[in-house]
Amino acid sequence: MEKYLIRGMIPSQTPPLKSSKRSSHSVPCNNNLIRFIRPAMPTLTDRRRVSPDIDLDSAEPLNSEPEIDTAPTNKTRRLAGKNGLRHRPTRQRSLTRDIGHVAAETYLVTSLTFTLLQYLGIGYRWIKQLLALGCYAMLLMPGFLQVAYYYYFTSKVKRSIVYGDQPRNRLDLYLPADIDKPKPVLIFVTGGAWIIGYKAWGSLLGLQLAERDIIVACIDYRNFPQGTISDMVNDASQGISFVINNITNYGGDPNRIYLMGQSAGAHISSCALLDQAIKEVGKGNKVSWSISQLKAYFGLSGG
Repeated sequence: MEKYLIRGMIPSQTPPLKSSKRSSHSVPCNNNLIRFIRPAMPTLTDRRRVSPDIDLDSAEPLNSEPEIDTAPTNKTRRLAGKNGLRHRPTRQRSLTRDIGHVAAETYLVTSLTFTLLQYLGIGYRWIKQLLALGCYAMLLMPGFLQVAYYYYFTSKVKRSIVYGDQPRNRLDLYLPADIDKPKPVLIFVTGGAWIIGYKAWGSLLGLQLAERDIIVACIDYRNFPQGTISDMVNDASQGISFVINNITNYGGDPNRIYLMGQSAGAHISSCALLDQAIKEVGKGNKVSWSISQLKAYFGLSGG
């Protein structure tokens, strides 16, 4: 509110004024004339005189901003304001907010994916079967890890023994723990739909049979499109020849050699046997091994 001052004096202490002349800026009030004077802004000298106990040089400015405590702590930062201290959100709250945002976005994307699959004609039954297959694979994961550790870190596995001049002409040998006398030998040709066949697919079979004093040789071969069926058959035949002619160096019995193929490997190994039989019947054909050197043949899921 606007205060009315009379020549710098407090209104309650102002004596009544008597004058016979009326000014154009005065109004009658209780038979006294009171002159309206605009409030005067106090000067620095007046402020010193009115409040001599206050050091105006060190006083806080009237329009000063709230002081901010810029020293960060490990968890919070504090702001000094009119209502006391305010705490900024901690890092933990920020992390919780980010996790909630990611969860919401994941739920949205998942729901939209299921809706899109439904529009494409892929029902929930197919998705349920896919999830069941994934759970089944997760249950088998401990066994896979155990076999992988055995394959890469045990000294009883001779990996990538070269038997030919092609990059995939390699084989793995799984040896028993004790080779005090010649052991029976199994030549295994792995499957893989002719495109993903690999010698390591027989690692579980090699592990189990090696514990039963049987030497296992897993043959690798070229896959499509790096090679045709004829190339795969030739690779398998070279691998069989290498095992028959060199297995004695690894403790194998040359009189007890067996051949086994699984799926596409059964097809390839059976073709290798037929090709070898044709070569043996023909005249003048040079052969490096004979079918008679094999005790038996086993075809699994094919052949």
